[in-house]
Amino acid sequence: MKNKSNITRRQFVKNSSMAAFTLPYIVPSSVLSRQGKTSPNDKINLGIIGCGALGKANLRACLQDDGVELVAACDVWDKRLDPVVEQHKDTCTGYHDYRKMLEHPGLDAVIVATPAHWHALQAVAAAEAGVAVYLQKPMSMFPAESLAIRNAFRKHGTINQIGTQIHSGDHYRRMVELVRSGNLGDIATVRTFFVMNEAPDGIGSGNNRDTAPKGLDWQQWVGPARMQPFNPHLVKDAFYHCFWMDFSGGWTPGMAPHITDLPIWALDLGYPTEISAMGGRYIIRDDGDAYDNHEVIWQYPELTMTWMNSSTNSHGWAFQKADKDGVGYETGTRRRLGIYFHGANGTLITDYNSHILVPEGDRMAGMAAPAESIESSPGQELEWLEGIRSGQQPLCNADYHIKVDLPIQLSILSLKLGRSIKFDPETEKIVGDDIASQKAIPEYRSPWKFPSEYL
Repeated sequence: MKNKSNITRRQFVKNSSMAAFTLPYIVPSSVLSRQGKTSPNDKINLGIIGCGALGKANLRACLQDDGVELVAACDVWDKRLDPVVEQHKDTCTGYHDYRKMLEHPGLDAVIVATPAHWHALQAVAAAEAGVAVYLQKPMSMFPAESLAIRNAFRKHGTINQIGTQIHSGDHYRRMVELVRSGNLGDIATVRTFFVMNEAPDGIGSGNNRDTAPKGLDWQQWVGPARMQPFNPHLVKDAFYHCFWMDFSGGWTPGMAPHITDLPIWALDLGYPTEISAMGGRYIIRDDGDAYDNHEVIWQYPELTMTWMNSSTNSHGWAFQKADKDGVGYETGTRRRLGIYFHGANGTLITDYNSHILVPEGDRMAGMAAPAESIESSPGQELEWLEGIRSGQQPLCNADYHIKVDLPIQLSILSLKLGRSIKFDPETEKIVGDDIASQKAIPEYRSPWKFPSEYL
């Protein structure tokens, strides 16, 4: 067997692509350009693309590590860029063009925390630049983007982490152990949901404007997406992106990556073979255009998983807990979410931090809670930094997370087309639907071009 130091980049990429879902894998430092720090004392020179609230939160988490230094920041809005550069003025250079930032001397790693319509282009460009990537969710907005990002990361040996922070929490680890213990029996159905009530006004109407504020390059903000008038709500933060299809794909890509992640992890699901989605914009009338209700069925070989998203009613079933006096149901509107695992022995009802077990009669009698076996994570960002130093992929790398992201993007495509989509997990292709296959690839606004070479 060859010594690891003699493995070429081409050999590594070939070998890793043959084992698509066997990660985490070890990336020898010899095949990495500016990744794979050889000493814990080496500084990680960090950059950030997108200096909004999410990006700054990711940055704060990374800077908990004393071995990280912010050397470059990029945003198309001076209002967001300038404070970050000023705060780190001794080390940080500001950029308005991410392509220029990726040429920054000595750059090792980059946080990509821009709106979702930019993710594919910026993640691929970062991979090509040889830097490690922390990519905020949703990973993509189209099925082809999901594959292109994953393939680019594979080709360039990119240490990467997708920003589904809940994955790093201890609660999800305990739920994975519980599901895998077998206590619930065979599981044939999983139900997931996210609800809130923004009806009927949503984010309001009549806010479109002819010009953006001074210091914001609106052409560059819109980038590859369809040009639209500037709207002050759209640029507030990621919450508001989800009211526009062109900049998010709606609330399902915005929230389902956190929620469907748990069953996909716990049950080690691959890809679904058929995806059916229905819904529409029924009640909300505002400046946005996203659906306000979305229902999805993902058919796996031996399991069905469903998704419900409503922006017009926030009823939470078992999560609509009793009021403070223990009577009735909690009243009022708020965001609620949950996951139901329906097993032959019982049902597990869980969310981000609590769970309920409902046995089927006495079928779970005497069953002990499983021992803790999955180690705690230091946090999504710090886990990524550890990976940069060790050459080992974090848990939420794109080879794992594509099993979360791609089914979501296929559900949006099914909703747009108004029909079910069949999918071949082996070839990673849509089956028997040429129009769906074409629509799975985005058409970017000129001069931006989809990186089709990664398909």
